[in-house]
Amino acid sequence: MRRMILAATAAAWLLAPAALRADEIGDAITEAGRAYAAGDLAAARTALGEASQLLQQRAADGLVLALPAAPAGWTAEDAESQAAATIFGGMTQASRSYRNGSDQTVRVEIAADNPMIAQVAMILGNPAMAGAMGRLVRIGPHRGVQGQDGNITMLLKNRYLVQIGGDAPLEAKMAFARAVDATKLPD
Repeated sequence: MRRMILAATAAAWLLAPAALRADEIGDAITEAGRAYAAGDLAAARTALGEASQLLQQRAADGLVLALPAAPAGWTAEDAESQAAATIFGGMTQASRSYRNGSDQTVRVEIAADNPMIAQVAMILGNPAMAGAMGRLVRIGPHRGVQGQDGNITMLLKNRYLVQIGGDAPLEAKMAFARAVDATKLPD
């Protein structure tokens, strides 16, 4: 079954127009197909692993689009994105730090594709359990939790964990939480 899926994927990729294949992800998939066709299963597996990692990196870069711009009176550092394989599966993350004229900071992190998010989703989906984590807060149409440290955690689209921390007052953290653009996160 695996061979059929790999062969079908490789064949579809090889038959696709060149413009669709002209990137490093496509190159890795093409390499996997060639290695598989040549009977080099180790090279095919390595190339597919590379393609998978490159896809995760592209997904992490996409999370950056949902991070808020710096509001008036604040400056934003360059956004960071990261994709990594973990013992529990994959993880993609994007973050950005902000600073105001009073030297207060806020950090917004968005994580996806992490099996731990499913556990957090279960907790945040149950108000009684979420309340045990801290104070329930509404952030637009979303439910969040304000921890005892004043940091905010919320779940968007049941797959994106958003955490807002820093030493700025709660009102600033809430404003940043509302500014996360969930419409830019893929469903």
